[in-house]
Amino acid sequence: MQRKAIVMDPRDDVATALTTLRQGETVRVTRGSGDLEVELLEEIPFGHKFALGDIAAGEAILKYGLPIGKALEAIRAGAWVHVHNTRSDRFGHRHEKYGINA
Repeated sequence: MQRKAIVMDPRDDVATALTTLRQGETVRVTRGSGDLEVELLEEIPFGHKFALGDIAAGEAILKYGLPIGKALEAIRAGAWVHVHNTRSDRFGHRHEKYGINA
């Protein structure tokens, strides 16, 4: 079976599409020692992220086990996570919880 998405760290809230994924498709990913199935709510372009579970508005979004931004609105499991619903932290904000510049 060809892997369609990858999770970089077991703490991650998102998976990255390894190919363009269709709305309604169920994608299986490995997170930590287990597998997780997510039904996609919309098309996910190659290289883009989708939510593995529900993410509350204002909540940090983790990828690589580190915060990459905050949810601008509630994001449902299987939704595309991108600039329309996320504020990026890519400019090196200090994250005391993680003890590093992320």
